[in-house]
Amino acid sequence: MLRIAPALLVLGLALAMPLAGTSAQERARQRSSAPASARLSFIGLADKAQVPAKLTVRFAITGMEVVPAGQAARNGGHHHLLIDTELPPLDQPIPSDFNHIHFGGGQTEAEIALTPGKHTLQLLFADHNHVPHDPPIMSERITVEVPATPAEKPRSVAALGARVFFIDLQDGATIPSHARIRFGAEGITVTPAGTSSPNGGHHHLLVDTELPALDREIPSDFNHLHFGRGQTEAEISLPPGEHTLQLLMGDHEHVPHDPPVVSQRIRVRVIADGQAVAAAQPAPHAHGAGTARTPSPNDAAVYFVYPRDGDRIYPTSTIRFGLRNMGVAPAGVAKPNTGHHHLLVDTGPPPFDAPIPADLNHIHLGGGQTEYRLTLPNGRHTLQLLLADENHLPHDPPVISERITVIVAPGGPNARRRR
Repeated sequence: MLRIAPALLVLGLALAMPLAGTSAQERARQRSSAPASARLSFIGLADKAQVPAKLTVRFAITGMEVVPAGQAARNGGHHHLLIDTELPPLDQPIPSDFNHIHFGGGQTEAEIALTPGKHTLQLLFADHNHVPHDPPIMSERITVEVPATPAEKPRSVAALGARVFFIDLQDGATIPSHARIRFGAEGITVTPAGTSSPNGGHHHLLVDTELPALDREIPSDFNHLHFGRGQTEAEISLPPGEHTLQLLMGDHEHVPHDPPVVSQRIRVRVIADGQAVAAAQPAPHAHGAGTARTPSPNDAAVYFVYPRDGDRIYPTSTIRFGLRNMGVAPAGVAKPNTGHHHLLVDTGPPPFDAPIPADLNHIHLGGGQTEYRLTLPNGRHTLQLLLADENHLPHDPPVISERITVIVAPGGPNARRRR
């Protein structure tokens, strides 16, 4: 069974806008013409290839121009990736679901996640209304296979005696819910991920989990925190209770060394720090300030994938968000170094020591969404992103984007050309 992991799609990939009213019985749509010589294919991906569970798929088109959905252009259109499904009806808009992936922004590649087993992939080009052309432009339907177990990776050699350890944190220690954890290393050099260096690597913090396979890439999730920029400390947030922590060094490809450079696995008891903080602080302000804020990494950044500052956009547009060095988690879920997005529309940043308001100017994406379909009236508008923790409280320091200005016009990006 196919499982598409939205968090693994490259930033900028999005499902197309819902096609309201589409059904199997919908009457035929007028199809845009296409030259008979147009060709569509995969780049570097052959039929019967073995592929990893997470892979980047790239598309090539000749004889046609790639343009975003919604923009009518002669010999133009955008890509759709069909996964484990047959061709849809060619005289109707292509469905939008996990088996029919739309690239309405004009993307020519995507990172997808597939479950172990065999899968079929096919590309289908479509016009501004998501309707295939006449004649249809489609690739060969290929079959790929994801092995049941990931392939082993060669391991980098570590010097004998190399070790990693926690600084000022012992087994059995009691720590607050929000704590700074420091990492030490001896006999091995701390280098960023992607930088191949003899006897070098970067830290990974394992939270409430066993050691992963030592001959494969260390997972990247809530239990396996990567510090690929060479960080030697981290602010983490843990719920009260018993937890385990362990450090594991990985090489430039996130693969543990040979022999593995791993710390002792320690147990810590986490206590709620809210009451202690409240006792030491003055009474909160009337607007709710005074709540303890969740720490964030100093190098965390949130930004717009689309649009950019100064862009002209359609009255209804999909706004896409990017996040670096933190993870996205739904509201109400407390996980280290995570939060969820808030889109600020035509307003400045709210107070950072109080929960973000919820109204038409402060749009909460509490489900962990990384995009939002926004409708705005014509004219100039400002947009800004602000990340917040499980309680909708901005982090400390706040993770906030640049405040951008967009111009909403009926023709969107084409409005300028018609002047």
